[in-house]
Amino acid sequence: MALEIERKFLINEDLWNSFEKPIGLVCKQTYLHKEIDKTIRVRVLGEKGFFTIKGRTIGFTKPEFEYEIPLKDAKEMIEMFGESVIDKIRYVIPYHGHIWEVDVFFGENAGLIIAEIELKSEEESFLKPEWLAKEVTGDMRFSNSSLQNNPYKDWKHSLELA
Repeated sequence: MALEIERKFLINEDLWNSFEKPIGLVCKQTYLHKEIDKTIRVRVLGEKGFFTIKGRTIGFTKPEFEYEIPLKDAKEMIEMFGESVIDKIRYVIPYHGHIWEVDVFFGENAGLIIAEIELKSEEESFLKPEWLAKEVTGDMRFSNSSLQNNPYKDWKHSLELA
């Protein structure tokens, strides 16, 4: 079984904006099914399509099965079955032996920027880039599946970034 071990952080936007970034990939995704024990997602990332099933998160870890699918199929599934769509630009940034994926959201989630790092174990150490801010691992408001139906614009005013 494939496992995703992930930590999430908000971004210091001023430091992020001053940082030289690689070219980002346009990402469009929707969730076809969401419940506490599983989510089913379709994503277009750049010129590739993906179908993903994730299980319940325990700690920082969850089972994840992800498969590349034809781009045309992914686009059609999003169009036909997506209740709402999450739009973002994804930046892939190598940093001290790890890969950070930074998502800059648009639409209903505009203003939100989240950095994620995938690890080999929950105990694995890593260096944090200077543009990271508050850790939000485990805060379900920041999961993409939650953002689809409870967008950032509806609750960002209550967010404390301390």
